[in-house]
Amino acid sequence: MGTHVIKMPDIGEGIAEVELSVWHVKVGDMVVEDQVLADVMTDKAMVDIPSPVHGKVISLGGVPGEVMAVGSILISIEVEGAGNYKESAQPAAAAVKEAPVAVAPKVEAESKPVATPRPAAACQGPMVAREADERPLASPAVRKHALDLGIQLRLVRGTGPAGRVLHEDLDAYLAQGQSNASAPVAAAYAQRNDEEQIPVIGMRRKIAQRMQDATQRAAHFSYVEEIDVTAVEELRAHLNEKHGATRGKLTLLPFLVRALVVALRDFPQINARYDDEAQVITRLGAVHVGVATQSDIGLMVPVVRHAEARSLWDNASEISRLATAARNGKASRDELSGSSITLTSLGALGGIVSTPVLNLPEVAIVGVNKIVERPMVVKGQIVIRKMMNLSSSFDHRVVDGMDAAQFIQAIRGLLEQPATLFVE
Repeated sequence: MGTHVIKMPDIGEGIAEVELSVWHVKVGDMVVEDQVLADVMTDKAMVDIPSPVHGKVISLGGVPGEVMAVGSILISIEVEGAGNYKESAQPAAAAVKEAPVAVAPKVEAESKPVATPRPAAACQGPMVAREADERPLASPAVRKHALDLGIQLRLVRGTGPAGRVLHEDLDAYLAQGQSNASAPVAAAYAQRNDEEQIPVIGMRRKIAQRMQDATQRAAHFSYVEEIDVTAVEELRAHLNEKHGATRGKLTLLPFLVRALVVALRDFPQINARYDDEAQVITRLGAVHVGVATQSDIGLMVPVVRHAEARSLWDNASEISRLATAARNGKASRDELSGSSITLTSLGALGGIVSTPVLNLPEVAIVGVNKIVERPMVVKGQIVIRKMMNLSSSFDHRVVDGMDAAQFIQAIRGLLEQPATLFVE
């Protein structure tokens, strides 16, 4: 038997160090080639570190949240044969064995389920007894799913890495006929004194840093306008009925992207990036629209490149593809960088007004709120119309208030008269 040492790889782009976000294995686990061992976080994206060998994990070289230099020892694996461990590397090998062993992180938003080989015992029945104040490992999506189903996660056996509860564990729990209703009613009113400390690491740390940086550096101001989207919604429904089966269904987002593209022709100062250190504003001809997307590991902004050269269905398809990649943690660094303006939508969750934070170095972000039916006065008559607010923020160092207001008014005019979206 030999030892195969895996070092932190050079991820490119001149990156000298990365943050170890989460381990998907622990000491003693058997791993196979191409199995994901850990996730590391660069300035732009989460990156999977796969195993190049089959073997048994004998030590881990860091703990989640630790910033590690490229080339430092990440993990050592016992393998058949000689491995890549050399006698001359004895001091390094000793350092590997003395490296701190990572414990299962309590930050659910930092990891995603991985198909890791597990002992047979981990695949027993789905119900497990935990203490009332014990918080089982699970992603936010799994927690919400459990809440919707009325399941207490502490009663569900987790079959993921480190006992993490997966969606299929909830299904297995339901299949056995276990439910929250079987618990004593008094348990719902039991006094709780538990606390949980969650380290801010990985994607959550990057999000916190970027949001803090944006609010400290940019001079934010927000502008909210109400838009009558009755006509564009009627057009969307008509196009979906006529072409949905062959071209795919359209949401409102590709119409908004199209409105951005057309409106920015008259407001090039808004499709821009501001380098405040160099004191240089770069106006772009291309419209690269960032689409804010919530994932299990946090907020990500994949980029629809050259939206100005795409049709409605092309934009819709690209938005869907990128959102799926982001939610699955598969978006590449290139797909998560380079936007010139960002579109963010909380409409599906409700809310009539928001104050979105700029995605630096951009100077504008357009926020979409929910659509509601309201009585409106149109040509002296009270009629029911579909209304929606746009809540948008701008960097006042670059964008004047009048320009921002006129830009949003231009978007309003395009959406309220949707034929103008396609008139050249």
